[in-house]
Amino acid sequence: MPNTVLPSSPAPGARRDGRVKALPDQMRQHNRSLVLTALFHDGAMSRADLARTTGLTRVTVSALVGDLVTAGLVQEQGAREASGPGKPAVVVDLDRTGLMVVGVDLSAAHEVRGAVLDLAGAVVHRAAVDRPADGDADGTLATLESLIDDLRAAATGRVIGIGVGTPGVVSDEGVVVASPDIGWHDLPLQENLRIRTGLPVYVANDADVAVLAERTLGGASENFMLLKIDRGVGGGVVVSGELARGSRYAAGEVGHVTVGTDGGRECACGRIGCLETWASVRAIETRIAAGEPAEHVLREAGERLSIAIAPVVGALDLSEIVLSGPAARLDGLMRTTAERTLRDRVFLHDDVQVRMSALGEDVVLLGANAMLLHGELGIT
Repeated sequence: MPNTVLPSSPAPGARRDGRVKALPDQMRQHNRSLVLTALFHDGAMSRADLARTTGLTRVTVSALVGDLVTAGLVQEQGAREASGPGKPAVVVDLDRTGLMVVGVDLSAAHEVRGAVLDLAGAVVHRAAVDRPADGDADGTLATLESLIDDLRAAATGRVIGIGVGTPGVVSDEGVVVASPDIGWHDLPLQENLRIRTGLPVYVANDADVAVLAERTLGGASENFMLLKIDRGVGGGVVVSGELARGSRYAAGEVGHVTVGTDGGRECACGRIGCLETWASVRAIETRIAAGEPAEHVLREAGERLSIAIAPVVGALDLSEIVLSGPAARLDGLMRTTAERTLRDRVFLHDDVQVRMSALGEDVVLLGANAMLLHGELGIT
């Protein structure tokens, strides 16, 4: 969330004693969120059921449901089968299959992936295109825009918004502050796409998007770090159930941490020996293709990965590390080496787990869907 700025004059709705009361629009938005969240998690129900579930009055619920039906977010599904005397109640639910989200994942080493998803996260249509060469900032932007156009055209329902997960440091406003591999710097990607498409757009760091999906759908603990390993190495950290952002929106970004003092290869950022030059899928595949034994490359990648994250685990007292990326490279020797090395390098964490994400390669797309559910519908 953006940093809170204290106003120099009383805020709208402020009391004389300094407390702030909820404004009517804020209260209505809150109540709308309660109704949509209840329907999303509990399924179709009557207006009376919604009133009991949310604690709102029947009059309030009836007005909200009417507005939501008019807005095309909720549908009346007919009368419930009568179970007693009186008129049977009309059941309402979210338009689960008619409302859709376009999600795009820019983190893969060889392609840009996208999908149209329904509100439940089911993939309705999937597409992937070859990604431009490293540093081709304009080419990557053009590829992204073209893919979004194709996905919107393939949607079979109303697209409520677009979610994008990209490597690099991304501000709360969706500005890509720095993405060395792509070549983007201070790019207002979220605003540019919003103007271009006329739809709500949410842009965030790919690892942070994956963290959102893993926390809400993947059963992760309240204290964990997710490492998105593919084209590069990105990270997101959850502490006490909350996503850590940091002073520069870069909490968990260990890909450009120098690992060891023994030199190494030149990184896309211009430095020598960054973690990405050892542990990214692209670096691993390049070394194996050049003739280095795969076991040596994967073992070294796991060791260097743990060197970078051990201080994070120790300082924040994390209980697990979740790896997200191609299982063929990550799940096996690299993962087991990382876990063993990590346990050797931290104190009081000899039970820390290193596991693969339960959500597979769609984790960023599912996170993009979750961003829209929360940002546009208030569903938590």
